[in-house]
Amino acid sequence: MKIYILDDFEPTGVQFIQSKVQQVIPFGDPATSQWHEDAEAVMIRGSRLTADDFAKAKKLKVVSKQGVGVDNLDLEAARRHGVVVCTTPGVNSDAVAELAFGLALSVSRRIQEMGQMIRAGEKIVRPQLLGYELHQKTVGVIGMGNIGSRAARYFHKAFDCQILAYDPYAKPDAWADLPHERMSDLKQLWPVVDLVTLHVPLTETTYHIVNREAIALMKPSAMVINVSRGGLIDEVALFEALSQGRLFGAGLDAFEEGEPPSANNPLLSLRNVVATPHAGAGTVETQIKSSLLTAQQLWHVLQGNEPFHRVA
Repeated sequence: MKIYILDDFEPTGVQFIQSKVQQVIPFGDPATSQWHEDAEAVMIRGSRLTADDFAKAKKLKVVSKQGVGVDNLDLEAARRHGVVVCTTPGVNSDAVAELAFGLALSVSRRIQEMGQMIRAGEKIVRPQLLGYELHQKTVGVIGMGNIGSRAARYFHKAFDCQILAYDPYAKPDAWADLPHERMSDLKQLWPVVDLVTLHVPLTETTYHIVNREAIALMKPSAMVINVSRGGLIDEVALFEALSQGRLFGAGLDAFEEGEPPSANNPLLSLRNVVATPHAGAGTVETQIKSSLLTAQQLWHVLQGNEPFHRVA
């Protein structure tokens, strides 16, 4: 049995699978470029597996992916070729929700902007650097799954925020322990939010969910946080609104092109944009837990068991 590790994993998961299987080809080994020839299983993070990859990998049985996003995988091709694809949802929920919270504070209180000014030796004119308090503000949470519901609880418990929850796929009695108002129409959400935070996968229905029309309905003081996927926001429309003062600021951990994005991305020229390089799961604790779970689930499936979380 041969298992290929196609991305750089925290060592805990690698060590686990190496303790179970003799032939593990680690990330960085030149042989990984030929994984299609004899791989029976692969561990991945961000590597893209296309229909062509699945067609070439005749022996492939299992793909175990760290994380929850699957936009880098052709799931239909995996199904056609009988390959099990599994992910590790929930492991990074607290870490990503924390980053959404942190970005919101940085944007609302202009923390990064003031830090840049201090380092550049610029004159600080305090009335021009006023931020907004989050206390008792209205927060729109789009996507109330593992991460979104945690983020909603953070905002409610820390700052007594009013939570507007949008998730058309959740059960009617979801989040019963969390004070919130459930929204069925985004057009009613946009005009009233002080801050909107995105926690949905990138699909045909969520692509540019924050678009030009949505932004036009929002308050000039409103803020946008995205710790999910690039493509959820129309970046051209967002840049125009932020640069023209039609939105207060944005905290972005995901971009349409590149993570981290190119230094030439217009959004990075704006001081009211706080940018991070898709670092939501970037904690020591999360990397250990998710690396180990990726490997454990791979081994579990190879032993003939059903995966903990199967997506194909």
